[in-house]
Amino acid sequence: MITKRLQIQLEKIFVLAVLTIFPFSVHAQFSYDLQGHRGSRGLMPENTIPAMIKALDLGVTTLEMDLAITKDGKVILSHEPFMNPVICLTPEGEEIARDDHSFNIYQMTYEEVLAFDCGSKVHPGFPQQVKFFATKPLLCDVFEVAEKYAKDMGLPSPRYNIEIKSSPEGDGVYHPGIAEFSDIVVKLISNSIGWERVNIQSFDFRVLKYIHETYPEVPLAMLVENAANYQEDLEDLGFVPEFYSPYFLALNQEIVEILHQKGMKVVPWTVNTKEQMEKLLDMGVYGIITDYPNLAPKR
Repeated sequence: MITKRLQIQLEKIFVLAVLTIFPFSVHAQFSYDLQGHRGSRGLMPENTIPAMIKALDLGVTTLEMDLAITKDGKVILSHEPFMNPVICLTPEGEEIARDDHSFNIYQMTYEEVLAFDCGSKVHPGFPQQVKFFATKPLLCDVFEVAEKYAKDMGLPSPRYNIEIKSSPEGDGVYHPGIAEFSDIVVKLISNSIGWERVNIQSFDFRVLKYIHETYPEVPLAMLVENAANYQEDLEDLGFVPEFYSPYFLALNQEIVEILHQKGMKVVPWTVNTKEQMEKLLDMGVYGIITDYPNLAPKR
């Protein structure tokens, strides 16, 4: 069985191979905030360091990512608080049953997390993804690699849009309580990058309310499913966040203008065709979140 140390070395080697196969000559500059969803999920395994590097090569201004917490308190990138059967294989290289959520990251040490391969399995929704062995990285490692890569390649320093994934039913089961989860993440970011280029986003308004009250210096993004409900959502939240990020389909010119008047930057998700991007940019959105930054219009 392959050792964890060797796994990590193989990932580093693959990053170099990716940069050789996909040259870093694109480096497009955009007048809007182009956010790479989970790095560049349409092209690379999601929430991995190679996905972030690929996004930087394509000119994204902001790296979007999701967080989970391990049993030993490590902050890692993961959209789900468990090993997702759609993208992950067991340490033995075997499939995980479709509805099996038993590989709970919050009940696993980071050493145990490293044994899972979340990059080799073909993703049915993203056939263009390059496949390779990949593990869920530490947030601090993502910062270190992205910052160094941008500096070495002469790229602008990236922004980071970081989602705290939580729910009331997950408290103490799939993740720490809201205060503890938020405290861990805010402390790590404060000691690593600072807040000039970072914001926290969440669908869980409890997270946004807690951070707003406890850490007022932290920029926040309000994630919502339906932009048409903006008024009641803002009333529920109780304050105006810096960013408003709805699912793009319900967004229209009128709503964008109202949100701008309220002082928010509108950044819809997840926009995966050039035509949809063009339409939203014409509405005046501040930025877009996409799985395919390679399709982003040059503006």
